[in-house]
Amino acid sequence: MKMNRKNSIESRVDYALILPVFFLLLIGLIAVYVAVSQDYPHNVATIVGQQLIWIFTGIAFAFLVMFFSTKFLWQMTPLLYLLGLGLMVLPIVFYSPELVASTGAKNWVTIRGVTLFQPSEFMKISYIIMTARTIVSFQKKHPIRNLQKDFQLIAYLVLWTIPVLGLLYFQKDLGTSLVFLAIFSGMVLISGVSWKILLPTFVGAVILIGGFLLLFIAPGGTTFLYNIGMDTYKINRIAAWLDPFKNAKSTTYQQAQSLIAIGSGGLKGIGFNKTNLLVPVRESDMIFTVIGENFGFIGGVTLIGLYTLLIYRMLRITLQCNNRFYTYVSTGYIMMLLFHVFENIGAAIGVLPLTGIPLPFISQGGSSIISNLIGVGLMLSMSYQYTLSNEQRWNKSRTYKKITIKRVER
Repeated sequence: MKMNRKNSIESRVDYALILPVFFLLLIGLIAVYVAVSQDYPHNVATIVGQQLIWIFTGIAFAFLVMFFSTKFLWQMTPLLYLLGLGLMVLPIVFYSPELVASTGAKNWVTIRGVTLFQPSEFMKISYIIMTARTIVSFQKKHPIRNLQKDFQLIAYLVLWTIPVLGLLYFQKDLGTSLVFLAIFSGMVLISGVSWKILLPTFVGAVILIGGFLLLFIAPGGTTFLYNIGMDTYKINRIAAWLDPFKNAKSTTYQQAQSLIAIGSGGLKGIGFNKTNLLVPVRESDMIFTVIGENFGFIGGVTLIGLYTLLIYRMLRITLQCNNRFYTYVSTGYIMMLLFHVFENIGAAIGVLPLTGIPLPFISQGGSSIISNLIGVGLMLSMSYQYTLSNEQRWNKSRTYKKITIKRVER
């Protein structure tokens, strides 16, 4: 790092982090334009215009968050967590019956027919910084760890997780619940919890998932699961994942159409703003089908490459930072992004079941775009604080050397 550059805001902006985000947002705009022009040609200007407004709003929030000091973010964390929980109550009361009928979830706030935002997207950021604060506080109080202390730390993290999962249960939003569980698992993993706890938990989870799938495919298994309270739309999504072409004209229509669309793209795609078939909600949850169909395998690999570059840069910033609180915050955000990308693309290509999780920076939707850009703002804050502290240390060292030289000269 060159220490003779000016102590300006621009000198501390991490362009290596911003550039992948910029190209992802650009690809997202192009993909949303293609999806909307094919499915809602009369609303192209409105929907793409809204996406642009959300992007600029998210950038404004990211720029603001970049200047948050560690002390300010630490003090604001409990308030942000409580605010997030309060917002998550709203969709349970204010929702659209039509939207619930089509998606099966009450995860959007709708007032007088106007769909406003999805609170759980913002809660992800609040949850990440709350769990990060909890881990750092616990580690400061208990520098020497044992199994009892590890269980105690997990209990504290579970304490912050239960209210979130409880509200998501009432919202019937399984997909978002899985995101929070992924964040929780990642935070526990990097907190230093003993493998004597992690290994049995992992094995137990594998056994439970395997047992569930065996029950699901067994004769009468879906009927049993329905009778004990499993929602029909969840059963249909798992069935579509296991055999996407079994009921391709009804319950597995979306999954089947997604696979055909991506497959038709081939190596280079069928061309910009072209489509061979209809894929439901491809402007949001199924946006990867637009990229696969229009730009083919090359477009898909390019997109994944940009995500890889972004994650790599975030990991570099995390490893360079000497602030434990920010390290856990960044790790939680990285886990969130990884799970979103893996699940969304995995569902589009048939590797995983559909969960309705948006593709970061790409999918149409204001809540997801803004919350992800707030996360980028936190990463920029981390990089900014690290660069600032390095410059301050260098300036102090330089001043000390000047004083020493003057004393020697005298």
